[in-house]
Amino acid sequence: QVQLVESGGGLVQPGGSLRLSCAASGFTLDSHTIHWFRQAPGKGREGISCISGNAMFTRYAHSVAGRFTISRDNAKNTVYLQMSNLKPEDTAVYYCAASRQDLYCAGGNTTVWDSWGQGTQVTVAS
Repeated sequence: QVQLVESGGGLVQPGGSLRLSCAASGFTLDSHTIHWFRQAPGKGREGISCISGNAMFTRYAHSVAGRFTISRDNAKNTVYLQMSNLKPEDTAVYYCAASRQDLYCAGGNTTVWDSWGQGTQVTVAS
C-alpha cells in the first residue's frame, strides 16, 4: 500500500513557526511532484505550495508566499514545509499529495494524484 504521512503539526502562537513533514512509504518520491494543501473548517481545500521531483520548480500560494518554504530530501523520501510568521488564518488541516503527472507544479483541476496523506492539524492561536 502506497502511503503519505504528514507530521509536525500542533498548536503555535501567532508569529511562531512549525515544520511539517510528508513522508512516503511503499514508493519513492524522487519522481513525484509534491503539493501541500490545507483545509480549514467549513472551507474547501486550498493549494498552498508545490515542489517538483528535482526541486527545480516550486510554487506558493499568495496567502503563504514569503512565509512558507517547501523543500525535499529524496534520500529520506520526505518533503518538508517550513512555516514561519504563522497567523490565525493558517489554522487548518494540512495535507500532502503526490503526482507523477504534474511534472512542473502546474497544478490545476486536471492533475492526476497518486497518493494523499491523512493530514496533520495546525492551530495558530494565543
